[in-house]
Amino acid sequence: MPKLMRKRRTLITSPLAWQMTADPVAPPIIPVIAERGGTQLKTPRPVLLVDTREQNPLDFSRFDGWFAGIEKKALKLGDYSIAGMEEICVVERKDLSDLVHSCTANRSVFMNRLRQMAQYPHRLLLVTSTLSQIKSPYAHAGENPNRITQSLIAMLAGLQVPFLCSETHELGEELVASYLYQVHLYHWLETNDHGRFLIDNDI
Repeated sequence: MPKLMRKRRTLITSPLAWQMTADPVAPPIIPVIAERGGTQLKTPRPVLLVDTREQNPLDFSRFDGWFAGIEKKALKLGDYSIAGMEEICVVERKDLSDLVHSCTANRSVFMNRLRQMAQYPHRLLLVTSTLSQIKSPYAHAGENPNRITQSLIAMLAGLQVPFLCSETHELGEELVASYLYQVHLYHWLETNDHGRFLIDNDI
């Protein structure tokens, strides 16, 4: 009788078999630190700005240790920015229903807004919805999810306005807070002749 071949044990599980659980950990004390030669730099904290016209604004109270302050101000463009950087940094936030409306009935206004955002060195569109929800049929709208999805990709490819999707309001708050914190930090490092990186031989 032929000998039975012993099945080899796989030491590393295939990524296809990994199971991801939606259980986000608590935010860090600060998003990132800047070091030079292994010594942490003493860097200033920014003031986060929330547009006074923003409806149902994101709540950044959990991140007050990241910022010197959180203030409301009528912004020229977008929903969120950093004090002193309003002309170069803009974050626009959309929930799913607002995104669908902006890409269809209010498209010309939204496209004009995105073209203005494209002129800013630092710009971000945050969608408080998952990409799979954007790509799925809408319960109370007859719009084609493919049109909305492809509009987002066109914004990225054509206007070079990046976007992030967040499955929860809370995660969206952390993403925006971290983005604004890091935009300010990189700007401070560069303008103070430290170079545009956080740690030697790193990002």
